[in-house]
Amino acid sequence: MDFKPAWWLRSPHLQTLWPVFFKKRYQLKVVNEQVELVDGDFIDLCWSQSNADKTILVLHGLEGGIDSHYVNGIMYRLQQANYKPVLMHFRGCSGRLNRLARAYHSGETGDLAFIVEHIKQQTGHYPYAVVAYSLGANVLLKWLGETAENNPLSKAVAVSVPFRLHDAAKRLQLGVSKIYREHLLTSLRKTYVKKFSVIQSPLTVDVKQLKSFWDYDDRITAPLHGFRGAKHYYDSCSSRQFLRTISVPTRIIHAADDPFMFKSTAPEKNELSSSVELLLAENGGHVGFVSGRNPFKVEYWCEDKIIEFLSLK
Repeated sequence: MDFKPAWWLRSPHLQTLWPVFFKKRYQLKVVNEQVELVDGDFIDLCWSQSNADKTILVLHGLEGGIDSHYVNGIMYRLQQANYKPVLMHFRGCSGRLNRLARAYHSGETGDLAFIVEHIKQQTGHYPYAVVAYSLGANVLLKWLGETAENNPLSKAVAVSVPFRLHDAAKRLQLGVSKIYREHLLTSLRKTYVKKFSVIQSPLTVDVKQLKSFWDYDDRITAPLHGFRGAKHYYDSCSSRQFLRTISVPTRIIHAADDPFMFKSTAPEKNELSSSVELLLAENGGHVGFVSGRNPFKVEYWCEDKIIEFLSLK
């Protein structure tokens, strides 16, 4: 593995947090599109104004969106590499509340499949690839495994994947990782309260009392999306079990020190189909992978590896 963390960012937490606060943000020229869904809800897309022929669909992580550092960075890099990136906001993540009680979750592949077909209708061709991060990466890998040889993509890239949702829920209860749990749960709680001040909630729950991801997923995510509880949700939607059936050429980029997971969360080689390449770095944190000689000359190795993979024949 050729990733070497920046000397001043050797900690997985520094790798994770540095780009959140210090990564350069680019001015992206995008066109927003509201896509109506068959259940009466909608999804917001952000289309690059690039005139390139190959469309790349980008999926964000939990509570992410167009302003996330990794989305901004990869959309810019994709444009520079002569692709046409389009970001799919999961339901309720575009800054606008979605209409239905349900929202999105780590195993929701139906919306992804719908948007892939929508892109074909809009452009005349399927996306060349999907590039996905964290929760979005879990969704992508699950969908690739579910569809197997019938998947229309040419390539796929998944970054910092919560392969085992049980592990992520446990890991975020430990040590410094609790800061990520609190940040994400605070955002989820706020969205829940805001949405259900506009529409009636089908649940009777005090969201302020939910202090862990297990609690939140057991009391909110699972019942809103048809699961019997957190265990059923995690068992059904963890992407690690879907890796053997993937037929689309896929590169997974992951760090063994990801503070959202345990080292054992990453899959073994015998769990991967022949179409899947796992780049497992020892360091890199969660969607970090920051290298470079000094803080004024920073490099983002993960983005380099994504562009490299997409350009391979």
